[in-house]
Amino acid sequence: MSASPILYIDADACPVKEEAYRVARRYGLKVFVVSNAWINVPREALIEQVVVDAGPDVADDWIAERAGVGDVVVTQDIPLADRCLKAGAQAIRPNGQAYSTDSIGSALAGRMIGEHLRSMGTATSGPPPFSPADRSRFLQGLDAAVVRAMKAVR
Repeated sequence: MSASPILYIDADACPVKEEAYRVARRYGLKVFVVSNAWINVPREALIEQVVVDAGPDVADDWIAERAGVGDVVVTQDIPLADRCLKAGAQAIRPNGQAYSTDSIGSALAGRMIGEHLRSMGTATSGPPPFSPADRSRFLQGLDAAVVRAMKAVR
Protein backbone atom coordinates (compact mmCIF):
# COMPACT_ATOMS: atom_id res chain seq x y z
CA MET A 1 0.00 0.00 0.00
CA SER A 2 1.36 3.42 -0.91
CA ALA A 3 1.40 6.47 1.33
CA SER A 4 -0.99 8.21 -1.03
CA PRO A 5 -3.12 6.98 -3.90
CA ILE A 6 -1.54 6.39 -7.28
CA LEU A 7 -3.52 6.92 -10.47
CA TYR A 8 -2.84 4.45 -13.28
CA ILE A 9 -4.14 5.27 -16.76
CA ASP A 10 -4.50 2.49 -19.33
CA ALA A 11 -3.67 5.12 -21.91
CA ASP A 12 -4.02 3.44 -25.29
CA ALA A 13 -7.26 4.88 -26.69
CA CYS A 14 -8.18 6.57 -23.38
CA PRO A 15 -10.27 9.66 -24.20
CA VAL A 16 -10.04 11.28 -20.74
CA LYS A 17 -6.31 11.61 -20.05
CA GLU A 18 -6.45 15.41 -19.73
CA GLU A 19 -9.35 15.17 -17.28
CA ALA A 20 -7.44 12.58 -15.25
CA TYR A 21 -4.40 14.88 -15.12
CA ARG A 22 -6.59 17.73 -13.82
CA VAL A 23 -7.95 15.61 -10.98
CA ALA A 24 -4.48 14.27 -10.17
CA ARG A 25 -3.05 17.81 -10.01
CA ARG A 26 -5.82 18.91 -7.65
CA TYR A 27 -4.97 16.10 -5.21
CA GLY A 28 -1.21 15.96 -5.84
CA LEU A 29 -1.34 12.35 -7.04
CA LYS A 30 1.39 10.41 -8.83
CA VAL A 31 0.14 9.33 -12.28
CA PHE A 32 1.45 6.50 -14.43
CA VAL A 33 0.35 6.81 -18.06
CA VAL A 34 0.86 3.32 -19.47
CA SER A 35 0.77 2.62 -23.20
CA ASN A 36 2.27 0.42 -25.92
CA ALA A 37 3.57 3.43 -27.85
CA TRP A 38 4.84 6.90 -27.07
CA ILE A 39 2.11 9.47 -26.49
CA ASN A 40 2.40 13.10 -25.53
CA VAL A 41 2.05 13.58 -21.77
CA PRO A 42 2.62 16.72 -19.71
CA ARG A 43 6.20 17.15 -18.51
CA GLU A 44 5.44 17.31 -14.81
CA ALA A 45 7.09 15.59 -11.87
CA LEU A 46 3.92 13.76 -10.83
CA ILE A 47 3.06 12.47 -14.33
CA GLU A 48 5.20 9.62 -15.63
CA GLN A 49 4.87 7.94 -18.98
CA VAL A 50 5.50 4.19 -19.14
CA VAL A 51 5.90 2.70 -22.61
CA VAL A 52 5.72 -1.08 -22.52
CA ASP A 53 6.53 -3.59 -25.24
CA ALA A 54 3.89 -4.14 -27.89
CA GLY A 55 1.73 -7.18 -27.40
CA PRO A 56 -1.57 -8.25 -25.98
CA ASP A 57 -2.03 -7.39 -22.31
CA VAL A 58 1.52 -6.07 -21.74
CA ALA A 59 0.25 -2.68 -20.54
CA ASP A 60 -2.49 -4.40 -18.55
CA ASP A 61 0.06 -6.68 -16.87
CA TRP A 62 2.25 -3.71 -15.94
CA ILE A 63 -0.68 -1.94 -14.27
CA ALA A 64 -2.13 -5.06 -12.60
CA GLU A 65 1.25 -5.98 -11.09
CA ARG A 66 1.45 -2.59 -9.34
CA ALA A 67 -2.07 -1.36 -8.53
CA GLY A 68 -3.30 -2.14 -5.05
CA VAL A 69 -5.27 -0.88 -2.09
CA GLY A 70 -5.70 2.87 -2.26
CA ASP A 71 -4.94 3.16 -5.98
CA VAL A 72 -7.24 4.08 -8.85
CA VAL A 73 -7.08 2.64 -12.38
CA VAL A 74 -8.70 4.27 -15.41
CA THR A 75 -9.46 1.62 -18.03
CA GLN A 76 -12.02 0.35 -20.49
CA ASP A 77 -10.51 -3.13 -20.25
CA ILE A 78 -12.81 -5.36 -18.19
CA PRO A 79 -10.28 -8.13 -17.42
CA LEU A 80 -7.78 -5.49 -16.24
CA ALA A 81 -10.45 -3.90 -14.06
CA ASP A 82 -11.19 -7.34 -12.58
CA ARG A 83 -7.53 -7.91 -11.74
CA CYS A 84 -7.24 -4.46 -10.14
CA LEU A 85 -10.38 -4.93 -8.06
CA LYS A 86 -9.03 -8.26 -6.81
CA ALA A 87 -5.84 -6.45 -5.73
CA GLY A 88 -7.89 -3.92 -3.76
CA ALA A 89 -7.62 -1.00 -6.21
CA GLN A 90 -10.56 0.89 -7.63
CA ALA A 91 -11.23 0.84 -11.36
CA ILE A 92 -13.24 3.37 -13.33
CA ARG A 93 -14.29 3.55 -16.96
CA PRO A 94 -13.64 6.68 -19.03
CA ASN A 95 -17.39 7.37 -18.96
CA GLY A 96 -17.24 7.68 -15.16
CA GLN A 97 -18.82 4.33 -14.35
CA ALA A 98 -16.99 2.57 -11.55
CA TYR A 99 -16.37 -1.13 -11.80
CA SER A 100 -17.33 -2.99 -8.65
CA THR A 101 -16.96 -6.49 -7.29
CA ASP A 102 -20.75 -6.80 -7.69
CA SER A 103 -20.78 -5.80 -11.38
CA ILE A 104 -17.51 -7.17 -12.72
CA GLY A 105 -18.78 -10.74 -13.14
CA SER A 106 -21.62 -9.75 -15.44
CA ALA A 107 -19.30 -7.39 -17.34
CA LEU A 108 -16.83 -10.25 -17.92
CA ALA A 109 -19.66 -12.53 -19.03
CA GLY A 110 -20.98 -9.92 -21.45
CA ARG A 111 -17.50 -9.49 -22.87
CA MET A 112 -17.14 -13.24 -23.40
CA ILE A 113 -20.53 -13.44 -25.13
CA GLY A 114 -19.54 -10.57 -27.45
CA GLU A 115 -16.23 -12.27 -28.29
CA HIS A 116 -18.05 -15.52 -29.00
CA LEU A 117 -20.57 -13.81 -31.29
CA ARG A 118 -17.80 -12.01 -33.17
CA SER A 119 -15.86 -15.26 -33.58
CA MET A 120 -18.97 -16.73 -35.22
CA GLY A 121 -19.10 -13.80 -37.66
CA THR A 122 -21.95 -11.94 -36.00
CA ALA A 123 -21.59 -8.17 -36.16
CA THR A 124 -21.84 -6.57 -32.75
CA SER A 125 -22.18 -2.90 -31.96
CA GLY A 126 -19.31 -1.10 -30.30
CA PRO A 127 -19.61 1.35 -27.46
CA PRO A 128 -21.75 4.44 -27.99
CA PRO A 129 -19.95 7.61 -29.12
CA PHE A 130 -18.11 9.41 -26.33
CA SER A 131 -19.99 12.55 -25.27
CA PRO A 132 -19.37 15.70 -23.22
CA ALA A 133 -21.72 14.23 -20.60
CA ASP A 134 -19.40 11.20 -20.38
CA ARG A 135 -16.47 13.55 -19.67
CA SER A 136 -18.44 15.27 -16.93
CA ARG A 137 -19.44 11.93 -15.37
CA PHE A 138 -15.82 10.81 -15.55
CA LEU A 139 -14.60 13.89 -13.67
CA GLN A 140 -17.23 13.34 -10.96
CA GLY A 141 -16.55 9.59 -10.77
CA LEU A 142 -12.77 9.99 -10.64
CA ASP A 143 -13.02 12.67 -7.98
CA ALA A 144 -15.19 10.36 -5.84
CA ALA A 145 -12.81 7.43 -6.41
CA VAL A 146 -9.80 9.51 -5.34
CA VAL A 147 -11.57 10.61 -2.16
CA ARG A 148 -12.33 6.94 -1.37
CA ALA A 149 -8.74 6.00 -2.18
CA MET A 150 -7.37 8.68 0.13
CA LYS A 151 -9.47 7.28 2.96
CA ALA A 152 -8.22 3.76 2.20
CA VAL A 153 -4.55 4.72 2.60
CA ARG A 154 -4.99 6.54 5.91
